[in-house]
Amino acid sequence: MAKRKVRRRVRVILGEEPIALVWCELLKPIPVPPKDVHRAAGKGRLRSRHHWLFYVGAVVFCFVVVPFILIDMLGKKIDRLLLNREPGRRARRSREGRERQGSGRVERGSAVGGESESDSADSGVFDGDWGLTAGRLLLRWYSDSPSPRRLVMLTPDRLCVAASPRRRLSPTRADDFDTVAEFQLDQARVEGEAGQPRGFATFRLRFQDGSWLELGRLAEPDDADQFLRTVSGVSGVSG
Repeated sequence: MAKRKVRRRVRVILGEEPIALVWCELLKPIPVPPKDVHRAAGKGRLRSRHHWLFYVGAVVFCFVVVPFILIDMLGKKIDRLLLNREPGRRARRSREGRERQGSGRVERGSAVGGESESDSADSGVFDGDWGLTAGRLLLRWYSDSPSPRRLVMLTPDRLCVAASPRRRLSPTRADDFDTVAEFQLDQARVEGEAGQPRGFATFRLRFQDGSWLELGRLAEPDDADQFLRTVSGVSGVSG
């Protein structure tokens, strides 16, 4: 359950007690929008910022791990060249290599075909129209906050989305978040089902223009359970 200072901050920014709240995230990375759409929206970030340890790890990998890999590959290549000095073995290995390459091309062609079909399918993040409410919300997702987490809060007549200016936060202790989007319940509603397995529960924000946004990774099991019970049982909140 969210700590007292989290709820105190919620009451301050809402001006009233919420009927339900939950920290959540996008289930998948934000799809790449068309360049003109991204440019018109201010070319905001489409990914969260990495922790500084990520960059330290990348440097270590490039200057320590990669040289060892290259040395190992070079050693294996030298070994193969020495083995291939025998004519019969060289011819046999060449024939086997051509066969493997041929089967590899067939497998890769099949994989590429499947990937193209998958790419044309629904991304699972939003409805796909960048010009509607959900798409516009995604375009400024990481401009509003470098953290992927958002706090969705419900009152009897409003749906509010809040974010923290910090990149990393604790859902139980955060107290510096603020509202980044607010909708009346005739403009947006929550679609969700109670009793979903913890760790896999999701819900959708459905907007008046027909666009929708899928959210999951619900933090704090008690908050998540109460939120889903509320949106599935309160008239006017769940569609």
